[in-house]
Amino acid sequence: MISEEKLKILTESAKYDVSCSSSGSGRRNEGGIGNGYASGCCHSFTPDGRCISLLKILLSNDCLFRCKYCPSRADADVPRTTATPEEICELVIDFYKRNYIEGLFLSSAVHISPDYTMEQLLLTVKKLRTEYKFYGYIHLKGIPHADERLVHEAAKYADRMSYNIELPSEQSLKLLAPQKSKESVLLPMRQLQREKLQFREEKRKGHFLPAGQTTQLIVGASPEPDGQILRLTQSLYRKTGLKRVYYSSYVPVVHDSLLPDIAAGPMREHRLYQADWLLRFYGFDVEEIVEEDGNLSLEYDPKCSWALRHMQLFPVEINTAPLEMLLRVPGIGARSAYKILEARRYTRLTFEDLKRMKIAMKNARHFITAGGKYFGGREAAIKGLLAEKGTGVQMSTFESMAAQSALTGEL
Repeated sequence: MISEEKLKILTESAKYDVSCSSSGSGRRNEGGIGNGYASGCCHSFTPDGRCISLLKILLSNDCLFRCKYCPSRADADVPRTTATPEEICELVIDFYKRNYIEGLFLSSAVHISPDYTMEQLLLTVKKLRTEYKFYGYIHLKGIPHADERLVHEAAKYADRMSYNIELPSEQSLKLLAPQKSKESVLLPMRQLQREKLQFREEKRKGHFLPAGQTTQLIVGASPEPDGQILRLTQSLYRKTGLKRVYYSSYVPVVHDSLLPDIAAGPMREHRLYQADWLLRFYGFDVEEIVEEDGNLSLEYDPKCSWALRHMQLFPVEINTAPLEMLLRVPGIGARSAYKILEARRYTRLTFEDLKRMKIAMKNARHFITAGGKYFGGREAAIKGLLAEKGTGVQMSTFESMAAQSALTGEL
């Protein structure tokens, strides 16, 4: 069994990766323990964004790379340790039987070499599936520069894999993570996407990344504006079929002259999650969302900001507006937009009907009419009414994600 000291080092070292939520897997129990259904991995988040229903751990924090922002970088003065595949497997089964966890989030520093590390990660998840008969959720982090055959084999046993791009530009990677390149991350992501599509087309038996891929971008460690970050995000969604891009506000855990001395504000991360949601579910394009300076407004959420710059399009009549315009009304979420379309087939909607649908009328009333009636403010006053107060307030990653959920109807 793994020692308490080793466990503490490896779990503490893993906490900086925020891309660990579990969802979207269809892996069934086939005579072992656990399952990977979307509803089977109940998870909650601690204030710093950790998903506490998954065992979140590194196989090793003894890193070969020298990424300047990373607390496990080769020249960092921190305790080092490495677990064996057997230790990780025994720990997962023990924690699962005690009802501590529902699944596993397994990553690693680049220990000895990329191929060696990927081989150890593969051995761990393969043992869990074949020897320990564990059918719970497994999210596995891929290792840049590892042999593609190892990556392909690992994808057969994991529910989700992710490669963290970390920094939005090649220039920043060369400066802050010289042993990584954008291509070393994008290449295996494209490979896995091709293989997943091929697997689906050939209708093979078994599983191949049923929960897809994710990645993480660090916000504030390098100078790229929000627009550049979101263009990369948009490209990843369109070209690699990524499930999620996670944004992590930079925190100065190690000192380096090339890094900022202060943490990135949580509101910027929050705005990026909101903008991300607009790209995926609301039909927006990056160029519509960002301001003239290439960044997102901190004062207004991205949807409100867009609407305020296009007041000539509003107000829209709630009983006749097409879906694409309903989705662009601040305060009307994706689910609410479809509710409106369905309800107005049978009746002419009023503001009271919209309130009963739990639409956020505080924002929406300024951009809609119902039966020709308008209850919003004057155009000159709307900006002041919609401005968000207290933008310096601290929020966790989970709060940031949850606050902008399209399904709440708040966007």
